[in-house]
Amino acid sequence: MRILLSIQLGLLLLCLAFSAHAAGIAEHFDALKSSRNQERVAAINAIAETGEEQALIVLKNLLEGKLFEMKATRQLVYVEESKGREFTVFSALDSQEIGAVKKSALSKIRVNNRLRGQIRSAMATLQLNARDADVRLAAVRNMRGNLDPSMAEMLKKALAKEETGRVQDAIEITLALLDFQQTDDFRLRMLAIDILKASDDPVVRVSLNRVLEELPKSGLSKEQAKLKVGIKSALEAIKSRQDMYGVMENLFFGLSLGSVLLLAAIGLAITFGVMGVINMAHGEMMMLGAYTTFVIQSALPQYIDYSLWMAIPTAFLVAAMVGILIERLVIRHLYGRPLETLLATFGISLILQQAVRSIFSPLNQSVANPSWMSGSLEITETFGLTYNRLYIILFSLLVFVCLMVLLKRSLFGLQMRAVTQNRAMANSMGIRSSWVDALTFGLGSGIAGIAGVALSQITNVGPNLGQNYIIDSFMVVVFGGVGNLWGTLVAAMGLGVVNKILEPWAGAVLAKILVLVFIILFIQRRPRGLFALKGRAVEG
Repeated sequence: MRILLSIQLGLLLLCLAFSAHAAGIAEHFDALKSSRNQERVAAINAIAETGEEQALIVLKNLLEGKLFEMKATRQLVYVEESKGREFTVFSALDSQEIGAVKKSALSKIRVNNRLRGQIRSAMATLQLNARDADVRLAAVRNMRGNLDPSMAEMLKKALAKEETGRVQDAIEITLALLDFQQTDDFRLRMLAIDILKASDDPVVRVSLNRVLEELPKSGLSKEQAKLKVGIKSALEAIKSRQDMYGVMENLFFGLSLGSVLLLAAIGLAITFGVMGVINMAHGEMMMLGAYTTFVIQSALPQYIDYSLWMAIPTAFLVAAMVGILIERLVIRHLYGRPLETLLATFGISLILQQAVRSIFSPLNQSVANPSWMSGSLEITETFGLTYNRLYIILFSLLVFVCLMVLLKRSLFGLQMRAVTQNRAMANSMGIRSSWVDALTFGLGSGIAGIAGVALSQITNVGPNLGQNYIIDSFMVVVFGGVGNLWGTLVAAMGLGVVNKILEPWAGAVLAKILVLVFIILFIQRRPRGLFALKGRAVEG
């Protein structure tokens, strides 16, 4: 009985506490409808001071113009969606759904620019007390766009109890920006500049530039001259870091492009190196891998976060089986005739493209990123690494390592290397070189299918997907050395980085032309590429 009484008492206290908080918010709802700005500002601040999650919901909907009053009941509600002439409305007090209400039965709670600024500040106050450090960090940064002297005390209190280093740094920068903008005290401004020059926030840079422009061009006092020198020094430090981040960003995007080229070219390097086949349908194997990802995601929309893991082995098998079929039906009859092989595989590529157009339509299809590949890894306020490209770089290196282990440590890899080095001797030792060719072609095609899975995460899936990468893949193979996987890795990453470095000043098209000219000149000096590999593909 005592236990039951304790539980009942606890529930009663919880309900009373909730009612008190709800009532606390509700007390200020009438003031939100007032025509006087002062009353509405006071109501906004009072709602924020309750510290409730529901208060944040109310203020957010007020800011976005989604807060309404029901004319019949005078109840405050917010809307989430519109169906024709009706809104689906929710209670502003507890977010409970009320139902569909005609637009004519609602009166919008309107806000002006002054109130919007106040709402943002009030929301920032609420978010400063959030449990999630990312929410607190975002709140501090959002405050910088609408700073007010009244925020100083709130920020100092938040700094005193903050335990997360990056949030502490953000608060210190915001306080320094407040001192720099809101005071004429020379000493405080110089101290603020020392802190602000470590920030990469565009708001900081704009504020420094504005004050610099406001200073007179001549006749400066001693303090103004020192202030001008300090601001210029801070801006130069910020610009220097931004230039460095620009280089790092180009390097990252270059490695990202290089990883895609690696996945696209590594299969081509295997088939070209072992079989001497110029496979113009290799890009279509990538296309099949991308469409496999699209089909799996469309069939299992509720498992978006897991569909990619299912797509990788499935795309490999689909592309590998199609590759083996092509080798068995067409290519094995054309060995030793490279021109006929090139024309035949080009015809196969057109057939596969048209088949995809007939099945899926010629329109591009969108493949969603799983949640763990969305967003970016924040390095600084203005520089981050997108997760989808970061994962693709790591994935391409993993595929490369697995392939190297397969070729160096497995029986199939031993047989494939034997056929590459001396086909006649391999046949005499009992190795079925025809099946090695088929499985090698299937392996190369399967890896191309995996490349298609990766591509589906950074671009739309369409019938012409593979054509955008086939020429670059051949350039990577020739530049790195035919059949040499290490050469393919170095060439892919190198060409990807060079492309992205050249693009900002030469443009995308001219950058590709310059890279092509460089490769042509390089091959004139080293016909076998960076890393020459002895074997039939080279000697033949």
